Amino acid sequence: MEMLKESLKKTPDGVTLDRHLFKRCVQSNIVLLTQAFRKKFVIPDFRSFTSHIDELYEKAKKLSGGQVFIFIGLLWVSVLVLKGNDSLCHVSKVSFWCFQTCCSHTSVRRKDLTLSFYTSGIKLVGTCTVYDHANRAPVVLADKPHNPMVNAGAIVCTSLIQHHASNAEKFDYVMNFLKKMAGNEYVGFSNATFQSERESGDRNFAIGYYLKEKKCFPEGTDMTSVLDLYFQLCSIEVTCESASVMAATLANGGICPITGERVLSPEAVRNTLSLMHSCGMYDFSGQFAFHVGLPAKSGVAGGILLVVPNVMGIMCWSPPLDKLGNSVRGIQFCTDLVELFNFHNYDNLRHFTKKHDPRREGGDQRVKSVINLLFAAYTGDVSALRRFALSSMDMEQRDYDSRTALHVAAAEGHLEVVRFLLEACKVNPVPKDRWGNKPLDEAVQFGHHDVVAVLQRYQEKYTPPDGSDDKTSGEKNLDSLL
Repeated sequence: MEMLKESLKKTPDGVTLDRHLFKRCVQSNIVLLTQAFRKKFVIPDFRSFTSHIDELYEKAKKLSGGQVFIFIGLLWVSVLVLKGNDSLCHVSKVSFWCFQTCCSHTSVRRKDLTLSFYTSGIKLVGTCTVYDHANRAPVVLADKPHNPMVNAGAIVCTSLIQHHASNAEKFDYVMNFLKKMAGNEYVGFSNATFQSERESGDRNFAIGYYLKEKKCFPEGTDMTSVLDLYFQLCSIEVTCESASVMAATLANGGICPITGERVLSPEAVRNTLSLMHSCGMYDFSGQFAFHVGLPAKSGVAGGILLVVPNVMGIMCWSPPLDKLGNSVRGIQFCTDLVELFNFHNYDNLRHFTKKHDPRREGGDQRVKSVINLLFAAYTGDVSALRRFALSSMDMEQRDYDSRTALHVAAAEGHLEVVRFLLEACKVNPVPKDRWGNKPLDEAVQFGHHDVVAVLQRYQEKYTPPDGSDDKTSGEKNLDSLL
């Protein structure tokens, strides 16, 4: 876009580009544009996907309930999909306290996103050193903080950030780190929040002294200086838009999808997502992992950062909270998202109930997929069919005549193909084409006795959904044929 603006200044009317200037504008982004025109993004039919996101947003927006501490009851959702698909749906341009706790009057203080404490620590000193000072489980295992996703663990991780540098240098380091994660989108600081945190941080001071007594800090650590830095980091501001880029950076294996810069190592991302999956939603983490099955981090400011690995990053912000300190509408949005799309970590197991898969290519690609499937059945190519099945292709998809691969294989008499589709792929043995014919009718018509016998056995075990006796003329003529 910057190149476009500069090029337009050189044109007579400031609007029209000739072929030469257009080429100059797009040459550095030719790969992205090629992917766009060929629909080669992670989510090919992006317009349909965003319409579903809008529907989920409107549904969650109507949800009432929960307690608001300091914000009004609003809902914003930002989605950043990898490989060029950038949908900023209902983005809030209002800053909220990404690392801040709740409000200065609450007795329990928890952060929205402790990711900077944890990932900064890993980047600087390595995974082993971080876990020398903090556990990685939602339960107490020793005289160390439970994990870096709670106050005690975040305070310890703060002490690991550039241990011998000044607080000013440490703060600048974290700010620069977060800006890289956010692709240079908005990351700010609220001095008013910092002063409030410092003045009302009795509980965190108590935690700090307990950690010091248990020798959780590195040797020579000034605990009060660590808490001062901790309060500063808790006062960093982001928007839904910039936080969604952070989530997308984690989804992209540590490479910011906007700038292309590697911000985190693959190991740091893996460990961060693992910890988010098991500990990121406070006492609701187990239920969230069970129902949603994706790594997330929530906080009492009302934010939920959700990561769909290799696909997208999502940031929801809606301040009304449930009794566990999680956003009511944010939880609803995440739950509805996974009920509609197969984003749950275990949704793609074989024989699992099918959901929408926005990652599948649509349009011409679906037609090509059907052609390849039916041609393999026509030629009796079991190896090709096995590859299709292992790549999660729908083995029951139909052509324009509603004929399936089983129809074609039965008509051609390919016994091995018929057995593979029925035994390995568990396809429906009695699909009807546009004329009402089933695969058994095809086998009977062309006199393939061995195929008829196999189909007959499977049909005897099959009960139609409505329980009806749906026999065709081919089935009624079986006795005479056999």
